[in-house]
Amino acid sequence: MSRPNLQIALDHNDLEHALADVFKVGEVVDILEVGTILCLQEGQKAIRCVRGMFPNKTVVADTKCADAGGTVAKNVADAGADFMTVICCATIPTMEAAKKEVKELQVELYGDWTYEQAKAWREIGIKQAIYHQSRDALLSGETWGEKDLSKVKKLIEMGFNVSVTGGLDVDTLKLFKGIDVYTFITGRGITAAEDPVKAAEAFKDEIIRIWGQ
Repeated sequence: MSRPNLQIALDHNDLEHALADVFKVGEVVDILEVGTILCLQEGQKAIRCVRGMFPNKTVVADTKCADAGGTVAKNVADAGADFMTVICCATIPTMEAAKKEVKELQVELYGDWTYEQAKAWREIGIKQAIYHQSRDALLSGETWGEKDLSKVKKLIEMGFNVSVTGGLDVDTLKLFKGIDVYTFITGRGITAAEDPVKAAEAFKDEIIRIWGQ
């Protein structure tokens, strides 16, 4: 079982604040995500800036693409993104078109999706899935629980590299002990902290404590 990655989600409304945050913690975390909000506000410019600042890091464009997969994927890849996200309700042709343009495609699991759909994604060669507790669900009082962990385990058994996100804090990580999580994704857990560097280091230290070097 390998040590999970730590990914920062830059879900900022403006590029200046996003770059200020990623400048602080970019060397601590493993993966840099240009979040959906930032993609919508700043587009390729944000991806280019993050890539330029950290040429050796993995960069994700969290487009949650639902259509025009090939075009969107080519655009973000040209800007410097390694991975791109598609929403789980996107069609297989959309996913196939996007998959041709980026190093890896990630399927974002929101709302109603089935294991039959997941099987179809694996059949076209998609390796990554992102399991969510959505911001809206968390605001309504939902928390991580066994129902989530069982779905994560099932997806891993199907052959996916599974990332998890949504309201994660350092204390949440121990819930996943013994599970081969690919990446833990957090945004405000780092960026909203009084000291983002210390927050990122605390996440990283806890991951190492649980999963080892």
